[in-house]
Amino acid sequence: MIKKLNISILALFMVVVSSCKLDLLDNPNAVTTNNTDIDYLLSQIELRYAVHFNQMSDPGMRLTRQLNAGAAIYDNAVTPGGLDPAWSNAYADILNDVKTILPLAEANGLFVHAGIARTIRASVLANLVDNFGDVPYTEALDPTNFNPKTDNGAAVYTSAIADLDKAAENFAATSRAGAGVDLVFAGNADSWTRAANSIKLKMLLNRRLIDKAGSTAAINTLIAGGRLILTTPQNFAFKFGSNLSNPDTRHPRYRDQYTPTGAGDYQSNSFMGTMFQSKGFPDPRMRYYFYRQTTANSSNVNEIRCITNLRPAHYTAADFFCYPTSVGYWGRDHLSNEGIPPDGLRRTAWGLYPAGGLYDNDGSRPVSLGAGAGGAGIHPIMMRSFVDFMLAEAALTLGTTGDAKALLRSAIEKSMADVRALAVASTEGGKIATYEADQRIVWATDVTRYVTKVMADYDAAATPDAKLGVIATEYWIASYGNGVESYNLYRRTGKPAQQPALEPNPGGFVRSFYYPTSFVARNSSAVQKANVTLPVFWDNNPAGFAK
Repeated sequence: MIKKLNISILALFMVVVSSCKLDLLDNPNAVTTNNTDIDYLLSQIELRYAVHFNQMSDPGMRLTRQLNAGAAIYDNAVTPGGLDPAWSNAYADILNDVKTILPLAEANGLFVHAGIARTIRASVLANLVDNFGDVPYTEALDPTNFNPKTDNGAAVYTSAIADLDKAAENFAATSRAGAGVDLVFAGNADSWTRAANSIKLKMLLNRRLIDKAGSTAAINTLIAGGRLILTTPQNFAFKFGSNLSNPDTRHPRYRDQYTPTGAGDYQSNSFMGTMFQSKGFPDPRMRYYFYRQTTANSSNVNEIRCITNLRPAHYTAADFFCYPTSVGYWGRDHLSNEGIPPDGLRRTAWGLYPAGGLYDNDGSRPVSLGAGAGGAGIHPIMMRSFVDFMLAEAALTLGTTGDAKALLRSAIEKSMADVRALAVASTEGGKIATYEADQRIVWATDVTRYVTKVMADYDAAATPDAKLGVIATEYWIASYGNGVESYNLYRRTGKPAQQPALEPNPGGFVRSFYYPTSFVARNSSAVQKANVTLPVFWDNNPAGFAK
């Protein structure tokens, strides 16, 4: 099960005060094998990993139109300077802390600690490669080397997969003590094994483009092993609390938007429009994903300038533009970088899932500090629905074990159930029950209608590529809150078809990020990329494949 972050952080600070005995010559900011409590260090790794996930997820969500990307051209969409905190957190914090904890854990027979650390390290390495391509690894944590070279992305991937395999061995070993301070699964070794295997599944699926036979065999082995994420308690999700301060345990998306002035992200018109009308009726998850601060479309050009603009000539009739719906869903089109009016208390906000915000009951009220679930949401890092979506893709494209259509159905149903479960268990549960009773909404009926429509669309798809489009669209929708996986999915498949940029010539799509400024400026062996169209090692799709 997932532990509440607010309780865990308070306990964590108590551990810091009571457990760390520092010599006067010690640097209190340096974590070493001589000055740390292993439980504190594990918790610190997990907390920093939650930050890492958000740092890696944000640009992926914006590039795949789950959020607005506030730049007119792709070259400015993910800036080198903006990536400095993510790079520092990955290397100076997480990977360095994992390097410190592993010998401590293994020397003391704390194999669950070791397995968790290895799983997180593998996930961080995979994310670095998936976003940057070739990255430092073999020389990265050498304190005497100030100019570490980059390693080939494929080699780093291989090391990360080996880490996941070793983590599984750690979890299977007899540990001297559990990891009760684990903020994710409370030290449950089986759940962590499934998380490690599911991360491995996604890495193998990425590699299918360059090693079809190898990925097929390895994925079938994972399927036969029966140790992937299957149930809600096994979901790899980082859960937040609702504390405002000392410490602030709220979901970062909630924290940025549920303020006296609102502000926060602009949601994507394309994403909201797809959920609202692509099936002929709204997606049942929509009231959980988004909270409308107003249920009426604005007619004020000073608030939404595109009202008086013509649809761009390079848009098709199927592309959403300006207003995705008729009932107040207020976002922005892809790569819109126009000025920001005082609409922070008008634009559509993050909702109850995954950010812990408000449930949309047509209240048409602005967000406020502490509203809704108070930020008690989750980071959906690797959910059981994601696993089934990936298995459906693998079955269709590689011929792995399983029926793609049945797996697609299962994936959607699991996504619906998990969104619903988080929502009704929150402090917004009573509001949901009241609204559904008043409006005569039957959740199960709406879910059945949705699944039936997708199954019909899948059957009607005439080619395997068209069927892949159905799977990818549903995975994209279900992955809201996880730009890591939506970005991988889009570069791997080129699906779903996406809203064009507002500018007719925004440059090539970002196939990998520029290296951070701090890395290039301080490392004499670092060479900045010529452009962002350089693909990572597993992305062998042609130029212009993603737009």
